[in-house]
Amino acid sequence: MKKLLLALVAMAALCACGNGEKKYLDYRGLSMGMPFKTFCDSLAARGFAIDSAKTDSDFARVSMYHPNLNYRLMLAQRNDTLVALQENYTISTNDSTRKMWQQMHDAFEEQLGAWPNMLKDGKDHRIAKFEDKGGFITLTLENTYKPTLSVLYQSK
Repeated sequence: MKKLLLALVAMAALCACGNGEKKYLDYRGLSMGMPFKTFCDSLAARGFAIDSAKTDSDFARVSMYHPNLNYRLMLAQRNDTLVALQENYTISTNDSTRKMWQQMHDAFEEQLGAWPNMLKDGKDHRIAKFEDKGGFITLTLENTYKPTLSVLYQSK
């Protein structure tokens, strides 16, 4: 009986220690767990450039843009670790943002295999928060004064 109890305790300890590695969100194929400078360099290699007019002098928040894409990135870091990344889309009509929000919502559901927590679900104001092993993805639509669509990636 003691051997069986000892085996069960050992098995429980092994299971508890086996999952100690931290998981990170992926942003379009890039792990958000890499050092901040490396992450920015990887985005630069993909054609993004730093917008120095909208970037903090200490690089706590960095704004990046790509001339061929309809969104800008805002990255936030703490101690050389990326803690949040937000895509802010530039779209001209409410119908465009509604359609794009729905396409992104469906893509995240399929990619993550999970339903979101719908924090707000109106026609022109929707917030869907997805949870993944490495963090949260919040998809926000606000068509109040001008069409606004954003996607926020936050590490846990």
